[in-house]
Amino acid sequence: MSHPSGFDLSRLERISDHLQREYIDKGRIAGCQVAVARHGHQAFFRSFGHMDLAAGKPMADDTIFRIYSMTKPITSIALMSLFEKGLFQLDDPVSRFVPSWANQRVYVSGEGETMKTEPLDRPVSIRDMLRHTGGLTYGGGLPGVGVQHPVDHIYRGLKVRSFGGNDDMMSFMNKLSQTPLVYQPGQKWMYSLATDVCGALVEIISGKPFAQYLQETIFDPLGMVDTSFHVAPDKQHRLAANYSRNEDKTLKLIDDPQTSAYRQAPGFYSGGGGLTGTTADYLRFCEMLRRGGELDGARIVGPRTLAMMHMNHLKDGQDLTQTAVGAFSETSNSGVGFGLGFAMVMDQVAAGVLGQGDYYWGGAASTIFSVDPKEDLSMVFMTQLMPSSTFNFRGQLKSIIYSSIID
Repeated sequence: MSHPSGFDLSRLERISDHLQREYIDKGRIAGCQVAVARHGHQAFFRSFGHMDLAAGKPMADDTIFRIYSMTKPITSIALMSLFEKGLFQLDDPVSRFVPSWANQRVYVSGEGETMKTEPLDRPVSIRDMLRHTGGLTYGGGLPGVGVQHPVDHIYRGLKVRSFGGNDDMMSFMNKLSQTPLVYQPGQKWMYSLATDVCGALVEIISGKPFAQYLQETIFDPLGMVDTSFHVAPDKQHRLAANYSRNEDKTLKLIDDPQTSAYRQAPGFYSGGGGLTGTTADYLRFCEMLRRGGELDGARIVGPRTLAMMHMNHLKDGQDLTQTAVGAFSETSNSGVGFGLGFAMVMDQVAAGVLGQGDYYWGGAASTIFSVDPKEDLSMVFMTQLMPSSTFNFRGQLKSIIYSSIID
């Protein structure tokens, strides 16, 4: 049966069969939620399984999830809204706003006292921060990723963000200026604290606290009523539990909603991974992207700015397999480029997925979203299972969703 969205709804219903049979019934995840919209018509929205197994709470339509790195595109849009006011250019050095960054150096060899570094070929730019090409790392602080590089010990020693630091934005930035870069700016791509830097730049350039800027510029205009850096007391019963896997592949509770740190305001407002929110809220954000930066009369960014953000900004037009260093990414990389806050499919043959030109990202607890300008499509998938590399939800859902388009 056809639908104004151009989907065959009976084929789209394969999402339910697949997730229920392969993931919920087999106990691979506690629960999940999927929303699919095309041409502005919501074609699919379902909740599966449980939001909290121990409490026996079924997944509710208004469940609040930790969205981790799906914070990154929101932060990137916020920073580009300041670009649109003429407050910086993409290739401006970060040191224009944070003077200590003028002293950065690049790692050459050795570690500890014997570490050798060299000067930068060029300053780290704001574009480098938006596209993860600035030589920063995550300090070895990602789930399932140990200390990978001698520089990571310096991140830990300085207590940069994830390692016990509750710094204000400027002290976070000043600490980062003391960590050597792991490669010359612009030469490679490495998933990193770069989007936390973008959040700090939003605060420094706008003169408003980062959380307030997001609230006023993105969340309020778009009606994203449940998206926040912490879950308010009257909403805490809606927060899902977060899980990882035991060695025997059973689920292990790693963040109980009753005792979660997300019940209080954070010490550090992470532009790279700090937000919580609902599927409905994130779909509003995706629909704004699908419509070229505007939704229901609220314009967040201009269509040309947004179009530039989901072009590939990697060196010489390469894909991530050619430029990425370090094993970690929220998604698989062949035929995939990276822009200003988003990955995008440049070559669907190389990527092995349907959907040429769609742009997307994911979060550490296996959440994903994508927007396809050509197909006029938005999709959001929420669950709470770490790390995100456990299952290829994105590839599986794309196969079902794209093969259900019949117009």
